[in-house]
Amino acid sequence: MTAITVWRRHANAWILGLAAMVGLGLPTAWAADKPRIERAADLPRFGYRIDGKLEDLVRSPDRFAAFAAQVRRDTLSVLEGYDIPDKATRKDLVGLLAMLDYLGGDYAKALARSEEVRALEDKPADKLLSGMRLRAMSQAASRHGPQGDAFAQAVAQILAAQLAALPYDVVQNDVKEIKMGAELMGEALILGQLREVWQPMVDANGSLSSEFAPGVVGTRFRLVATLPLKPTLVDVYSSYLAAHKVEKPDIWAARDVALPPGKGYAPVPVAVWDSGVDTSLFQTQLLRDANGEPAFIAFDNTSRPSNAMMQPIAPELRGKLPQMAAQTKGFSDLQSDIDSPEATEVKRFLSTLGPDQYKPAIEELNLAGNYEHGTHVAGITLAGNPYARLVIGRIEFGYTLKPDPCPSRELAERDARASQATVDYFKAQGVRVVNMSWGGNVTGIEGDLEQCGIGKTPEDRKALAREYFDIGKQALTKAFASAPQILFVTAAGNDNNDASFTEDIPAGIVLPNLLTVGAVDRAGDEASFTSYGPTVKVHANGYQVESYLPGGLRVALSGTSMASPQVANLAAKMLAVNPRLTPGQLIERIVDTAEPTSDGRRRLIDPKRAVAAAAADAG
Repeated sequence: MTAITVWRRHANAWILGLAAMVGLGLPTAWAADKPRIERAADLPRFGYRIDGKLEDLVRSPDRFAAFAAQVRRDTLSVLEGYDIPDKATRKDLVGLLAMLDYLGGDYAKALARSEEVRALEDKPADKLLSGMRLRAMSQAASRHGPQGDAFAQAVAQILAAQLAALPYDVVQNDVKEIKMGAELMGEALILGQLREVWQPMVDANGSLSSEFAPGVVGTRFRLVATLPLKPTLVDVYSSYLAAHKVEKPDIWAARDVALPPGKGYAPVPVAVWDSGVDTSLFQTQLLRDANGEPAFIAFDNTSRPSNAMMQPIAPELRGKLPQMAAQTKGFSDLQSDIDSPEATEVKRFLSTLGPDQYKPAIEELNLAGNYEHGTHVAGITLAGNPYARLVIGRIEFGYTLKPDPCPSRELAERDARASQATVDYFKAQGVRVVNMSWGGNVTGIEGDLEQCGIGKTPEDRKALAREYFDIGKQALTKAFASAPQILFVTAAGNDNNDASFTEDIPAGIVLPNLLTVGAVDRAGDEASFTSYGPTVKVHANGYQVESYLPGGLRVALSGTSMASPQVANLAAKMLAVNPRLTPGQLIERIVDTAEPTSDGRRRLIDPKRAVAAAAADAG
């Protein structure tokens, strides 16, 4: 489907984001007469003429300086000319300026911009960690210059001192992830997107839009500023974590509830609308058709009907499935700071990639993630509920670096018909709960259009993306509304953004039978990646949640993809003990029995209380 992706937080998500831009901030004074930006897609667009190779541009100080001057001019024009209430957008814009400041040698300004973020951050860990590395680098560079042993030693000392002052229980997950990113750094990985994604766009269009220009700045920052510090950064983060071997408390075990078999509770058809499920793992929990076959409906990546119950794997890659599963475990172990053979191999593999290995490696990891995703989500959805009966709705996600197929009105209309057909199938099977751990937005379509060379200007692509997106959003909204007896549960997304501002779907859709779920960790602390916003009503554990991969291996993965099925699981258990509950009543009881946190940002589900409330309603 066009610009739709699974909301997961492993494999390619780590690779493509391992050196994301530093998060920074901006003062909050805004003139009343400035145009107000209410949606991310309404930000102005710019184009940058690129001659020759992008790799030459990021390696050449002179060529990069000319490009940087244009990017700085346009970024400042947006910050100064528009009222942007969304904090995440402002942080991204100022983070871009901070990198330009550092690369231009203005370390005092880079440091000052990094300090501004503290007034804008909301998540506790972000308040403590955002911009920390850039501050250490800026302070060290102002004393010793931006390279050399004295510089590296100063970065280590400053960074270690900053970390030592932080509460470990608040930042431990984030520091583990930062360490993982540092361990995976390598030149081929840093330059991979530039070589394989952005350069073909430049070759086709002769330019690059403001959607991708910040990535070019980030690539130079990582290549010339961060990569030389890799041993230093890994050592500092490793030393900090080694000194604090304390696991967070697990609040979820005491809240969990498993329904005992043989109690005569009602069977509950539950759909996992995802990338497909290895049904051999759930033989006793399948809803079967008249022929005894698992109930499923599937569409391929062109939104045409498919007979495949799982993501198709080319014959030449099927032999690599065990290796793909081992890599998934390696990423999981790295995220938890577990030293395992799989983690060691992932670090070796990715940090030593050759230039010609990047594309096949990333596409295989993407494919593996898609192949595994639906089964992992299904395992969470069905856990502890012998009365759940699984219905499969398969959607096929892209895994290639270049979109395939490219966006078009014809594809958007097929997507729309497939959405309605899938919901109609769920209705025919008597489905009561649907989990959807996927999403997309209008700017994603816009980026795909640019990659495909469609649209002469950024404004052309903006208009086309809006047209195609609206077709999809209206179709999903209509399909959900056509099934008022079904509770649709969806993941908030992993972009650390306001899902309503970025127009994520389904997460940003408002309907009485749709519930959007954010992610926290085992202690109930907000996950660094989770998106948020007015549609996010409850939070569930989405950090290192163990479930099945195809074939039966159990691996812990992270993402709002793992939080959403926790709530779908809860709703199905509530319906087992009280089948009369409507979607509106399910949402009301799930929200009312959840625990509000003191900061007002989270409502932590309490399955034991919610199931007890459902049973009490049943009399």
